[in-house]
Amino acid sequence: MAGLSLDHPWAFTFGILGNIISFMVYLAPLPTFYRVYRGKSTEGFQSVPYVVALFSAMLWVLYAFLKTDAFLLITINSFGCVIESVYVVLYFTYAPKLAKILTAKLVLVLNVGMFGSILLLTLLLPDGLKRVRVLGWICMCFSVSVFVAPLSIIRLVIRTKSVEFMPFMLSFFLTLSSIVWFAYGCLTKDKFVALPNVLGFAFGLLQMGLYLAFKCMKPTAVEPRLPEHIISISMLGVEVYPIDWKTPEVNDEEKAENGDRKEADTGEEKVEGMAAPHEENEVNHVDV
Repeated sequence: MAGLSLDHPWAFTFGILGNIISFMVYLAPLPTFYRVYRGKSTEGFQSVPYVVALFSAMLWVLYAFLKTDAFLLITINSFGCVIESVYVVLYFTYAPKLAKILTAKLVLVLNVGMFGSILLLTLLLPDGLKRVRVLGWICMCFSVSVFVAPLSIIRLVIRTKSVEFMPFMLSFFLTLSSIVWFAYGCLTKDKFVALPNVLGFAFGLLQMGLYLAFKCMKPTAVEPRLPEHIISISMLGVEVYPIDWKTPEVNDEEKAENGDRKEADTGEEKVEGMAAPHEENEVNHVDV
């Protein structure tokens, strides 16, 4: 890669554009985490995308350092490591206990265990060129898996006919980022950068096409379901569970009517209970 070299002026231009666009993509989740910070709650969001994005940025920083002369890749992915780390810390701070445990396990397995193994593997290889190739293939395979991740969102859009969870601008900037980095990889003759962005460009076009197709359609009603994870809150040994969404609500008038009925029933029972001994005394009196 040319980095800041003037041997490939167009590569340098596309690298700068790629940094700017990727910078905006990294900052896209800021409104989400601002709500998390204000509400002191993760609101059901998952930590997996941010942990995976952090792992990807770490891999590309390592690749750029081993390849050398790749300053533009180092700058944007170093920023990605910082901002994704902030997202993960915020999530871990305000997430429920079970989500914290899952996030901690994921970070230990992926960002510590797997990244440490890849780092050790590449450093043990004697040839510097082999190191770059092996790490390049790893980065490329992982980038492909990251680009395939939006398939779940695409399936949700097709099923519900709603684009609520697929913002057009995010899809647009991801597509534009793929185009710019593909051009950068081609100009610097780096297939490990160019090839994954072909898939990113294809999925970006698919997402924008689905957005234009479903934005004016009426969303399909989806039956409400209980959360997948049942959260129990332990307070003085008492477990509190979420109430089923099908539980009927009772308004104040119905409560008042039910209360009057109960009082009337109770009054009748008392009257019958008091009348019984009186009748019994009358019977005894006649017998005498």
